[in-house]
Amino acid sequence: MAANLYDSIFGKLLPLGDGVIICPAHGAGSVCGKSIAKRDESTIGIEKTRNPWLQIKGKEEFVKLKTVERLEQPHYFRQMEQFNLEGPPLLGNLPSPKPLSPELFREKMKGGAIVVDTGLPAVFGGAHIKGAYSIWLDGLPVFGGWVLPYNKPILLVPETNRDVDTAVRYLVRAGYDRIEGYLYGGTEEWYNSGYPVEQLSLLSVDRLHEKLSGGDEVIVLDVREEDEWDEGHIEGALRIYAGHLDEIPRDKEIVVICTVGHRAGLAASILLRAGFEGVYNVLGGYDAWTAAGYPITRQ
Repeated sequence: MAANLYDSIFGKLLPLGDGVIICPAHGAGSVCGKSIAKRDESTIGIEKTRNPWLQIKGKEEFVKLKTVERLEQPHYFRQMEQFNLEGPPLLGNLPSPKPLSPELFREKMKGGAIVVDTGLPAVFGGAHIKGAYSIWLDGLPVFGGWVLPYNKPILLVPETNRDVDTAVRYLVRAGYDRIEGYLYGGTEEWYNSGYPVEQLSLLSVDRLHEKLSGGDEVIVLDVREEDEWDEGHIEGALRIYAGHLDEIPRDKEIVVICTVGHRAGLAASILLRAGFEGVYNVLGGYDAWTAAGYPITRQ
């Protein structure tokens, strides 16, 4: 497959000419590719100049590098394979989730619906519905497919009601069509109605450095991809990708870190759902840690 890919790129596409416009089928951050650039459109000439894969000399080296790539594979790939082989369900139109009062929202939760909070990590940390997944709005296209089941209805807790249409489109593109409602007014409406909320402790990089320097027994859980880890990480950290959390020790506080805090928010919410206590999300993540000048180590 890697050899075929090389032949397609170098034997068929590049000879078309530098001015040919390329419209990518996937965007930056997609798990369907590796390190896709943030370009909504491109040209063959631009790619020949900027794309590191096109700087590789020779088919043998290309194949060697492609076959040792480390790619994360979310569980929704299996669902996509089934849709590709058998065809997807015919929806007719997009789901139209209903605005729900806190009372109706709670009833649907009791019936087994999965709650997704699309607010940013700091907002989720301040107050959220117990048991909710933290998946920021722009993270839904990728990370919804890591954790959400296909056989249960989904409820949304938007940061604003205007976010609902965007969230629906993102989820439908990953094969989710059982989106049954959203909490009108968001988390604020929930706690204004007297329903309980849960917090996720937030930690600055300065406070994390104090904990580690002071000898506090904490587990620093790095949930970035392996290539990101290899480029630099906090010494002594444990790396488990955000979509593969398992076998985490429960006898210590867990400080979750990613690049800026978004994936860490998701991972921390997974741990909270599993009953973990003493879980923290590092605001600003690894980027803030390095910006503050704190030490890192590399593979």
